[in-house]
Amino acid sequence: MKINGAVIHAVGEKWSVEELELEEPRANEVLVKVMASGLCHSDDHLTTGDLDQPLPLVGGHEGAGVVVAVGEGVTRVEPGDHIATAYIPGCGVCDWCAQGMQFICDGGKDMFLGMMLDGTPRFHLADGRGIGAMQRLGTFANYLVAPEQECIKIDKDIPFEHACLVACGVTTGWGSAVYAGGTRPGDVVVVMGTGGVGMNAIQGAAHAGARIVVAVDPVAAKRELAEELGATHSFGSIADAMPVIHGETNGQGADVSIVTIGRVEPEHIGEAFRAIRKMGTCVVTGIGQNEGPLPIDPLELTIYAKQLRGGLFGNANPTRDIPRLLKYYQAGKLRLEELVSRKYQLQDINQAYDDLREGRNVRGVVLHEH
Repeated sequence: MKINGAVIHAVGEKWSVEELELEEPRANEVLVKVMASGLCHSDDHLTTGDLDQPLPLVGGHEGAGVVVAVGEGVTRVEPGDHIATAYIPGCGVCDWCAQGMQFICDGGKDMFLGMMLDGTPRFHLADGRGIGAMQRLGTFANYLVAPEQECIKIDKDIPFEHACLVACGVTTGWGSAVYAGGTRPGDVVVVMGTGGVGMNAIQGAAHAGARIVVAVDPVAAKRELAEELGATHSFGSIADAMPVIHGETNGQGADVSIVTIGRVEPEHIGEAFRAIRKMGTCVVTGIGQNEGPLPIDPLELTIYAKQLRGGLFGNANPTRDIPRLLKYYQAGKLRLEELVSRKYQLQDINQAYDDLREGRNVRGVVLHEH
């Protein structure tokens, strides 16, 4: 079928909105009519080269839509179901899934190639060349084919423009505080970067019972929204935040720091690591080039028994946590509408990413036409 999608052809280029050819779903695959897609910073890393993936590639991994058709053997969804995408497949049977760590499912092997689980593409350019899709999804297209493991059934009364956010940013941020960070009642938590992921780290920390939640971001409007969503304090830099953190902890430091900056540099990790107490946890969720050594003192790591850990998908289990967080939203306990700064048509995607880079968006959302 003929569809429309945004493609990145080479590092340093703009997104190109093109007519593409989409194959029918094969065994254990699902054809989805994509209704809305969040504009995540991870897709922008394709254009800068921070994520080294084979190009050209159909972008987008934060989506929500309607199941149109299913291939042989699909059991998790059926035509007419509403779904949110999960950018990590959850097979349910590998060692990691069996231990409740779906976020590192073995199905993620070779994910960077963008091909289906059988190693072949479903998207094709006008000249017939098959190309991959971001996280095997490609939600910057108005239709896509994905493995059924990446399609999570959701309630039909949830607006697509809100549901798509839980496909990545919300779950990743929330989980970074609750799962990867292990926030407990009474904790002091610092969140560095209050974009589409960081805002939800703030919501997660607040709902986990943190006594103090410090938002750090150079953009004043984002700091203001962070305080509406659960931050008790906000500052333009970690240096400005440290007097409050030390004052609230008798000089010990935060229990948890979470790095959700759009493009992480080594010094950001160093700042977050130094901000935590003995036995504290520093979670790195954002990505970047990460060139050069990390400015972390090995002696400080050892004698203070600090923990430095990565957070992928918030260390969540999307099959469980995506519907669970949407139930939380339906109950009025998770705020999603406030996260959507602007809505765009697909042809405006380059303006949308300019807005993101300039700090004008917490999360932009593409509403697809069909």
